[in-house]
Amino acid sequence: MREIKVPIEKIKVGDLIKVYPGEKIPVDGVVVEGESTVDESMITGESMPVFKKKDDKVIAGTINQEGVIIFKATKVGKETLLSQIIRLVEEAQSTKAPIQRLADVISSYFVPIVLILSILTFVYWYVFGSVSLNEAILNMIAVLIVACPCAMGLATPTAIMVASGKAAENGILIKEAQSLEILHKVKVVVFDKTGTLTKGKPEVINIIQNVKVKSASWRKNENSKLKILKIAVSLENHSKHPLALAIVKKAKENNLKFLTVNKFKTLVGQGVEGIINGKKVYVGKLLKNKDDFEEAKKFKDQGKTVVYVYEENQLLGGIVIADTLKESAFETISSLKKMGIEVYMITGDNKQTALSIGKQAGINEKNIFYEVLPQEKEAIIKNLKLKIKDYSLAFIGDGINDAPALASADVGIAMGEGSDIALETANISLVNKNLKTIIKAINLSKKTVQTIWLNLFWAFIYNVILIPVAMMGKINPMLASGAMGLSSISVVLNSLMLKKQKI
Repeated sequence: MREIKVPIEKIKVGDLIKVYPGEKIPVDGVVVEGESTVDESMITGESMPVFKKKDDKVIAGTINQEGVIIFKATKVGKETLLSQIIRLVEEAQSTKAPIQRLADVISSYFVPIVLILSILTFVYWYVFGSVSLNEAILNMIAVLIVACPCAMGLATPTAIMVASGKAAENGILIKEAQSLEILHKVKVVVFDKTGTLTKGKPEVINIIQNVKVKSASWRKNENSKLKILKIAVSLENHSKHPLALAIVKKAKENNLKFLTVNKFKTLVGQGVEGIINGKKVYVGKLLKNKDDFEEAKKFKDQGKTVVYVYEENQLLGGIVIADTLKESAFETISSLKKMGIEVYMITGDNKQTALSIGKQAGINEKNIFYEVLPQEKEAIIKNLKLKIKDYSLAFIGDGINDAPALASADVGIAMGEGSDIALETANISLVNKNLKTIIKAINLSKKTVQTIWLNLFWAFIYNVILIPVAMMGKINPMLASGAMGLSSISVVLNSLMLKKQKI
């Protein structure tokens, strides 16, 4: 079999493609030879790499990490999962109807009514009022000036402009004004898990010892956990696996020095091994035909990953790694619940991990969707929207796989450190990583809508009072123009009050 390099657009279904470590998977396919781990976080949003062997599916755009694999192309071009995600985003964006602003509706009726009233005023005063033509015209002009819909026209845009500046000061970037207008109606908030509720990167959260280790001195030694970490990091320092990087980070935090490793070897999909101080050591998955220990089982049942550490085939213990919850997640969700908002979580991760994170965040188990594919997220969002009818739904995510859901939600909110496509698709972006900014965004929306209504109220009351006065000839055009200016100024000043309000 001969190897040749070809442009990606020339790959056909059925072609065999060889992918080396560090390279991207060019098209969708099925592994026919080799084993490796693949970083699928770009598509699934999940931080843990996935082990791939013969007959496993691979997805275009994901990154091969350790081994060399050969796979058969099954979908190319517009048929790949990545292309389908892009298409779903475009469809969702094109079908989203813009909000019809109240001021526009009022103005569409208001202008012709005022024109009719001004003509009637002229006819009345000239025909029945026994006044001169000049005076009748002045009365007509007074009606036109005093009824100028400037205040109504300013009511919404001035409030939105001030609110957008206030939002930026608090790390909230408003892409579409209408999203700020409808955010106050949100009754359902749906969170993506990885990178949104969680930090999105594996971290060492515990080091556990195997109490069955035969050496009593080992069990009693307070530094035994550090020895487990020291052995692990000395091996994992030679690897670029995400779990290895988490272990190295933890060791550096403890200022541990690496031990010399001889005969280092990577066991694809299993772990790494080598010789340290004349003893064979291994770090990775639980070895076949070896018994697990209780504490490790407990963490695995919670959906966490345990990296085992062996010395001369004796299981010393393990390093517990997990994608941890953001510090602000629980408080944010508690605040949303107090506001009467129902909270959901969607993830492509497994059931155990999803339920564990959901429980920590304070999300009801029945509101957690797990093992969800990117295209399924959009369908879930649409179904939830049907249930709330007159209210709004907000989706918060950060990855490429979240883009269709962000586009389909009434308000799509992207985390500032998210992917470019998520930021582009979302209506609102949170510059900082603090989830509590979501509460500020909702509060700002409520205050903005209150300001808009107050602006419209004063503009409307002004017209209701002064139009009849002008029709009765009690106000001249000069005073009418002054009153019109004051009404516009009152709307602007009321909008500027938003800058002083706390959110």
